[in-house]
Amino acid sequence: MRRILVGALLLGALAGCQGSPLSQAQAQDSARNQTQDQASSVSSETSLGDTSAEPVTAERPASFDAWLASFRRQARAEGIAASTLDRVLADVRYRPKILEYDRAQPEFVRPIWQYLDSAVSSTRVNTGRERLAEHRTTAERMAGRYGVPAEVVVAIWGVESNYGSHFGSFSTLDALATLAFDGRRRDFARGELIAALRIIEAGDIAPERMIGSWAGAMGHTQFLPSSYLAYAEDGDSDGRRDIWGSIPDVMASTANYLARAGWQAGEPWGIEVRLPPDFDYAQTELATRRASEAWAKQGVRAVDGGALPTLGQASILAPAGARGPAFLVGGNYRAILRYNNATSYALAVGTLSRRVAGEPGIRADWPRQETPLSRAQVRELQRALNARGFATGTPDGIMGPNTRAGLRAFQASQGLTPDGFATVSLLERLQE
Repeated sequence: MRRILVGALLLGALAGCQGSPLSQAQAQDSARNQTQDQASSVSSETSLGDTSAEPVTAERPASFDAWLASFRRQARAEGIAASTLDRVLADVRYRPKILEYDRAQPEFVRPIWQYLDSAVSSTRVNTGRERLAEHRTTAERMAGRYGVPAEVVVAIWGVESNYGSHFGSFSTLDALATLAFDGRRRDFARGELIAALRIIEAGDIAPERMIGSWAGAMGHTQFLPSSYLAYAEDGDSDGRRDIWGSIPDVMASTANYLARAGWQAGEPWGIEVRLPPDFDYAQTELATRRASEAWAKQGVRAVDGGALPTLGQASILAPAGARGPAFLVGGNYRAILRYNNATSYALAVGTLSRRVAGEPGIRADWPRQETPLSRAQVRELQRALNARGFATGTPDGIMGPNTRAGLRAFQASQGLTPDGFATVSLLERLQE
């Protein structure tokens, strides 16, 4: 799966390992995803974040060769050796297909339940268990070192590249050079290309083996070059960080990423819960955080009837509104979001990790009869809400917190459960 990446797979110090772990993680979130999560209720395959509105500030050179010559001078000024540039840039090629992917903005997205059906399929669960058994010693060693459970690392491996069976077929150098020449975020791609050159110069990978997605994400768990420089680890102690061919390096690097993104050892990422009938769904935003005890006082219960885990900053998520599953999530869920800033992705990783560990998956039913709104329909929804006085901001086709708040207010005015879950029937009612 084109992983990440992500993302929003979104922007900090991008051209190397400068900046805090959090800013680096947010940078990876921003750039590695091929389509950003449209809302809590819907998602598509992960891919490059939707940054179509981001301005491009510099004029594009007349030709790719002219751009490459200019880039070479800039890279040399930033400390890349002439010998490295001679070795690498001679074979870099402009790939128009990459720009097609970069500029394509999907109009339709899959419901979250369809995404999870694929990401947490029985085949992927079984393969994850097999891979964990195969690499058990390494996985447990990395879990002990970084505090991240082996099942979570394996789940990211599964969701990102189907355990290495598909981590892309593009030259990372070609992809980033093409995007730096003519993409929507040229400065970002240029910084990532500099980072890729630093990786090669360090001797970690040969240029021809630096393979990944069209967006520049690389290896089994889809690191951007800047994230590689910040987080990649030498798990097998051979003096190189090889996220393409060394599973110990892959596991160490992924666990290190999550640990530095804030993973707390011993805490679950979250659990499925049941909400009381009178629950206020305005609270189902990740920005609303309370201790588990406070949620319990509102009547929130674990779906299996057990006690809620002890979490100091927990949020309630209801990705499909009142008719779908609900989850209590904590800081470790937010650490997964640093890897890919999509509700569907984080739930897929969390659920797959539980299934690989032999635990049950999501128990409540999804409202599979519903069809998610297209971007055009979300824009219509936003316009209709604005026209009725339920302010959502400028219509942009994205179901963000403001749109959900406006929709909840409309639902309440109609005597409906105000859960903020957008449906075709709600859009039709608004347009009456």
